[in-house]
Amino acid sequence: MRHPELELRNFGIWGERTDEIAARFDDAVLGADALIVQGGINDIAQGRDVALAAQTLRDLVERARALGLAVAVCDVLPWNNRWPYSKGPIRELNERIGPIGAPVLPFHDTLEDPDRPGRMKAEWTNPDGDHPSVVGYRRLGELAFRPL
Repeated sequence: MRHPELELRNFGIWGERTDEIAARFDDAVLGADALIVQGGINDIAQGRDVALAAQTLRDLVERARALGLAVAVCDVLPWNNRWPYSKGPIRELNERIGPIGAPVLPFHDTLEDPDRPGRMKAEWTNPDGDHPSVVGYRRLGELAFRPL
């Protein structure tokens, strides 16, 4: 373990949209020094407006900053099971995440298969085709967090 002094907490809940994440914000940041905001794919999955999801992510970043927290935001991963449907909305949301004004962790590009744009490599995704595998999460940890 490289940083045993770190205490990490994960407040992710399967299927939640950004508005539902925002509703749990106060509990998630209680006692925290930093926040990593990740969300948006479930907004896309549930047909929610991408601009609204991006605004909610921006609001989360601003709320964290107002509390004096260090904050970063993740872009949205490729989504194998809904490709090619998801390709456009994911690209649009990721373009809106960039200008939020917080460091962006490049989850999408870190797991995108260069031979199959818009999808994760088979070894980087679980059999469900929606979530990263252990190897995928390891790759995110080793590569996507470098900007921090």
